[in-house]
Amino acid sequence: MAAPGDTYERELKYLLSGDSKVISKMIKTCDTNEAESYNLMLRDPFMVVRAAGSLGVDLVALRWDFSFPIEVKSSADDTMHFSKNPRLGEQADKMRDECAQSHVIPIYAYRLKSYRGDPWRIFTIPSESKLRGRSALLRRRIPEFEVTGNGNFIMRWENGMKLSDLLSYMNMSDFNEE
Repeated sequence: MAAPGDTYERELKYLLSGDSKVISKMIKTCDTNEAESYNLMLRDPFMVVRAAGSLGVDLVALRWDFSFPIEVKSSADDTMHFSKNPRLGEQADKMRDECAQSHVIPIYAYRLKSYRGDPWRIFTIPSESKLRGRSALLRRRIPEFEVTGNGNFIMRWENGMKLSDLLSYMNMSDFNEE
């Protein structure tokens, strides 16, 4: 039997990889704009690799224009307090530091269970690191976690960027085929 989070890791992997069956299932409860954005993955999918290991990342999404590590979280609650589990904060700190060294944007994908419509919200980790090119532009658009006075992270699902909005933004390309 799969671990609880594996179901949503696989769902996100298949959505980003352009799996038509998973996309069709997802868009059943989405509005027209959300559905159109998910359908973009049929034309311009990512290569997505599932990663393994504690304090690592869950997925790595690769495409000609964007590449980033993704940590997947899911909950029936719309707010995730990292202070409830010290391992969550350690994991985020490690991911932020490793991404800073490589100048890539760390992505957290938060899946709200039993939600009708686009259930995925995207966040990044607050960081002073310098990014270049498209990654720098993307980081400006993606909401960061909240940080408490004690330095603990909080993800509020409603404050995240819809995955469908992220997909739409990433597909506004200036790439011209010859």
